[in-house]
Amino acid sequence: MSTLPESILLHSRSMPEGRVLSPKEFLHLGSRAAVDQALSRLSKENHLLRVGRGAYVNPVSSRFGTRAPSPEKVVASLAAQSGETVTPHGAMAASGLGLTQQVPIREVYLTSGRTRKIKLGQSEILIKHAPSWMLALGVSPAGNAVRALAWMGPSHVDKSLTTLHHTLPKEEWQALTSARAALPSWMARAIGQEASRD
Repeated sequence: MSTLPESILLHSRSMPEGRVLSPKEFLHLGSRAAVDQALSRLSKENHLLRVGRGAYVNPVSSRFGTRAPSPEKVVASLAAQSGETVTPHGAMAASGLGLTQQVPIREVYLTSGRTRKIKLGQSEILIKHAPSWMLALGVSPAGNAVRALAWMGPSHVDKSLTTLHHTLPKEEWQALTSARAALPSWMARAIGQEASRD
C-alpha cells in the first residue's frame, strides 16, 4: 500500500503542466493535518513547488533539469479553481498588440478576485485586483485592447486606437466599440472618434 505522500505525488504527476493542487483534493486519503504535512514534506524535498498558501504545483522535468511550470498555465489553473477572471496586465497586452516595444520585466496579471502574490521558483508573480470594466471583455483581443489602452493612458490613446483599428480583426474591433458604455469616458470618447472614421 502506498503512503500518503506517494499517493499525492502519483496524482500530481498525472496532471497537466501548471495545474494547481490543493489540500482539499486529497482529504479522501487522510486527515487535513496529514495532507498538509505530506504536501509540506513534498515541497521541502522539491517534489512539489509551493506557489502560495495551500497551493502547490509539479515542477517540470526536462533533459535540462527541472524548472517551474509556465506562469500562464499556473495562473489559468488558479483562475479555473477560484472562478475568477484573470487576464494579462495592460503592459503585457500593449506589448502583445504591438503598441509598445517595452517588454514588462515583472509578470503581473489582473483579476476579479483579491490581490495576491504567487511564487514560481525564483520569480514572483503579482495577481492584482482590477475594476470590472478592465475585465469585461475577458482574455479576447478586444479585452486585451481595453487593458492596453488603460495602460497607455489618455495621452497615447488616439495613436494606439489608430493602430488597433488596423490590426484587430473586424469582429474584435466591433466588440471593443460596443463596450464603450462600460469604459471610462476618455477611452469611450476616443474609441467613438476612431470608430466614426469607418
